[in-house]
Amino acid sequence: MPDWVQMIIRSFLMFLFIVTLLRIVGRKQISQMTYSDFVVGITIGTAAALIAFNVIPNLVNGLLGLTAWVLFLIGLNVLTMKSKWFHDLFRGRETILVRRGKVLEDNLKEVQYTPEELLSQLRRKNIFHLADVEFAVMEANGEVSVMLKSEQTPITPKHLEWAVASQAEPQTVVLDGNIMDEALTGQGLNRQWLQTELDKIGISLANVFIGQVDANGDLFVDLFDDAIEIPKPKTKELLYATLKKCEADLAMFALDTDQPEVKRQYQVSSEVIEEVAQSLRSKLIR
Repeated sequence: MPDWVQMIIRSFLMFLFIVTLLRIVGRKQISQMTYSDFVVGITIGTAAALIAFNVIPNLVNGLLGLTAWVLFLIGLNVLTMKSKWFHDLFRGRETILVRRGKVLEDNLKEVQYTPEELLSQLRRKNIFHLADVEFAVMEANGEVSVMLKSEQTPITPKHLEWAVASQAEPQTVVLDGNIMDEALTGQGLNRQWLQTELDKIGISLANVFIGQVDANGDLFVDLFDDAIEIPKPKTKELLYATLKKCEADLAMFALDTDQPEVKRQYQVSSEVIEEVAQSLRSKLIR
């Protein structure tokens, strides 16, 4: 068998072997690599390349060596889950960089971070003012986690004591111009509904690259032709405006009348519509 054929076969076998071993180890090694993971990953990759290019001629011995490294990594994972001491030794531990708004210079030197690098990490999280930071910590994998000061924290419905329903993830109903019937059915919709929504914005199905329906039943589309501007539907905004106008009209009628009973009815009706408009505001206003 020619050498180049052997190299291709070995490379393919090593690819399958490495992918299988990594799936056994777990996905965390890819998404959250620490120093020990990095060392083991380089070693496994180097050994796989040496086997594939026949630098290590004995395939069985090479695979046994790779398996031993992976078993070592699995054993290390078990130890770090069982023991805090092992975890800090092999995975590292977090380091506080900012506490109560003050940068800890000694800790910056410990992780070999310059002030510029700290500011760069903050900018990656859309934080451009160091004064906005209450607490920042470098995790064991090198990621910097940040907590903003209370006055800089974005307002959420919880802060305003608004009761909001949980939302399901958007469903992709059109992909590359093709309708995903299963996703449509899962949302309680059909092709006729989809065509009606596309007609509202004057877009043909053939020009839709991606179409998604959110939890509120709104359709978002991305087109093949980026030069086409998609008009934003105004139905919900108009409904909210109509409700607010009815509320204002009823309040005005209550002020204009001198009859106590009629005034009371107008006021009650205005309050009811105000309550309805307030409860639907988050769904009608984007």
